[in-house]
Amino acid sequence: MKRHLLRTVGQYGAVLFAAIVLNFALPRLAPGDAIDYILPDEVAGALTPAQRTEILDRFGLDDSMPEQFGAYLGGIARGDLLVSVRFGRPVTSLLLERVGWTLLLVGGSLVLSTLLGAALGFRSAWRRGTSADTGALGAIMFLDALPPFFIGTLLLLVFSVGLGWFPSYGALSGQEAEGLALVGEVLRRAVLPVATLTIAGLGPMYLVARSALVGELQEDYVLMAEAKGLTDREVRRHAARNALLPVSTVALVGLGTLVGGAAVVETVFSYPGLGRLIYESVLARDYPVLQGAFLLLIITVVLANLINDLAYPLLDPRVRRPRPRRA
Repeated sequence: MKRHLLRTVGQYGAVLFAAIVLNFALPRLAPGDAIDYILPDEVAGALTPAQRTEILDRFGLDDSMPEQFGAYLGGIARGDLLVSVRFGRPVTSLLLERVGWTLLLVGGSLVLSTLLGAALGFRSAWRRGTSADTGALGAIMFLDALPPFFIGTLLLLVFSVGLGWFPSYGALSGQEAEGLALVGEVLRRAVLPVATLTIAGLGPMYLVARSALVGELQEDYVLMAEAKGLTDREVRRHAARNALLPVSTVALVGLGTLVGGAAVVETVFSYPGLGRLIYESVLARDYPVLQGAFLLLIITVVLANLINDLAYPLLDPRVRRPRPRRA
């Protein structure tokens, strides 16, 4: 078991290192002068040779590639991800300032999409072949085909502009609030973004849950449970426990997809999260922030997959490796 744990951690460590290498190399392998990718065109074109040399030295871009990579790894170890060109602040502080808002959206939508998708999928699987199953499957497939920005815009037009139930942008109103009033304001402004991500992530959860329970209902132990006289509710609960295993896997693996979709949703609702920061940094060509944000996303996805691999044997005893017998 320990050997399997070490091998799994080592494999994901290698994947993380390869992703860090790509994150370091891609901006530097792009054609053109490095300053052209740091500063806007009008600013870079007006620099004197002495100023260009000073900027290259400031960002360490005049060193050799191995030296730059060593400095990059050292900065990651220290939590130093350079300074934002646009904001003039350390990238680490910017990411820590924004990531909490993204976690609120992604965490809330992940929980809701998993619970709703599993509940609807299990209900459809138990009633497979009926008109209710066909209608639910068609509705979920239709919603899954809609892009997140379209869903967000539609919810914005209906519930914010039309009905006026929720604010149309931002995470805070700008007015001073404390205690429960502040919590209520934050939650109220997060309703539409969370609903958008929940609808966007509902399809995969529903399909996996439905398919998993349909497969479990065809197993011999379900037939044996019915032969013993268990009620439909008891049989359904018995089979749903095993069908939850693929759902948990999809929930953790889908974390990276939700974080990517949050960038679009945060742009639609002007939400001050990590996705909005990435969008603003692309427009401003703020490459230190982009590198730091991509590194944070890489670490999040790798950790989610690692946790899924390590937790799966705990959830499913059938995949546990037998311990060697002692002589």
